Amino acid sequence: MISLSDVNVLPIDSFVDRFGDVAEHSPWVAEAAGALRPFASREAMVLAFAQAVRTAPRSLQLKLVNAHPDLAGRAARAGSMAADSVKEQAGAGLDTLTDEEYARFTDLNDRYRARFGFPFILAVKGATKHRILESFAERVGNAPAVEFENALGQIARIFRFRIEDRVSPD
Repeated sequence: MISLSDVNVLPIDSFVDRFGDVAEHSPWVAEAAGALRPFASREAMVLAFAQAVRTAPRSLQLKLVNAHPDLAGRAARAGSMAADSVKEQAGAGLDTLTDEEYARFTDLNDRYRARFGFPFILAVKGATKHRILESFAERVGNAPAVEFENALGQIARIFRFRIEDRVSPD
């Protein structure tokens, strides 16, 4: 863990090196958030990451959303996800699915992506595979604009969890 006071004095390239993976394969988020330092609190840091995304052009937001892997998807089985995603999905039990559960996730991932054009995103830390499936079922019928906002909101929750795992509250 790093202290907030140390976070605030990191050169921008070191900040991006350390936090560039908080946003899945999108270091531009850390670069934009890092420009908002100094952070008065860890909460302010979390909000800076969220603000970086909220103020970005929609095309960049969509690239960020699409950088996320499908939950319990092919990338998980192939081992090609970011380390934080692997840990988070494993914590929700998505690494121990039965073949039937995997087939259900695959079906929902495919249906969701076909409807919205991006992957289903849920901050899975603290969730179970059953709760994730319930969320899928609840959200797959949403309007596209609503679901895009849900995706951005879930990404902000992911930022929170990842920053809380790395930065001590000063």
